[in-house]
Amino acid sequence: MPPPPPTSAHSHPPPSLTPPAHRLRHVLLDMLADKAVSHGARLPSERQMMESFGTTRITLREALTQLEAEGRIYRENRRGWFVSPPRLRYDLLACLPFREMVESQQRRADTYVLEATQRPASARIAARLGIMEGTPAYHIVRARHVDGRPVLYVEHHLRTDCFPGILDHDLESRSLTELYRSHYGIRVSRVSFELCSTVLDERAADALRAAVGGPAQRVTRINYDQNGRAIDCDDELWRHDAIELTLSAAPQNGG
Repeated sequence: MPPPPPTSAHSHPPPSLTPPAHRLRHVLLDMLADKAVSHGARLPSERQMMESFGTTRITLREALTQLEAEGRIYRENRRGWFVSPPRLRYDLLACLPFREMVESQQRRADTYVLEATQRPASARIAARLGIMEGTPAYHIVRARHVDGRPVLYVEHHLRTDCFPGILDHDLESRSLTELYRSHYGIRVSRVSFELCSTVLDERAADALRAAVGGPAQRVTRINYDQNGRAIDCDDELWRHDAIELTLSAAPQNGG
């Protein structure tokens, strides 16, 4: 009997050897490509998909999770699976307020205040703001939606000596950056960023109607005023499929 033909390192396994979840992923991709399935559309229930595709819950969940990791679909607790809408372009250097950034891309922005208090600054927050640990700082927690979908959980920490009484203002319809400028005469002149991939903790997941431990993009920002003083810092947790981070800068000479 002749030996079997050699196989290439790049050859694909025959269908019979392809993992069931991988095959189902392609079936689901075909479903998502259907023009009738628009951005933001809800997928059939998991039970309906199990019956329609003749598969098990374990295989279905594995395929759905693969597509979620790719940013093609997303899940909301107690609501099901949805087709991911186009990502929001988040230009770090533009430093646009959330509402302005969203509306410039013909999308709808909404903000909801979850907490607005004053409390002692932790060592981490104090180091960012250049104040002593335990110094009072404002703590504002907001959930931000794009086209009705919760995509951003953000915790703001503000120096109280820079913004006395700011908690009395409307923090849902007004931009903090605009408030700084119009009411306190402070403008943001420099921003530093830290970016990393992370997972959603319980509070962020609840605000975003997502699963605890789900993938997220963390953007930590420190804002400095016209005198070089750190005035606030933000910890943003975005649904990982909601944004596309961009950065445009002129190259330095001699590169």
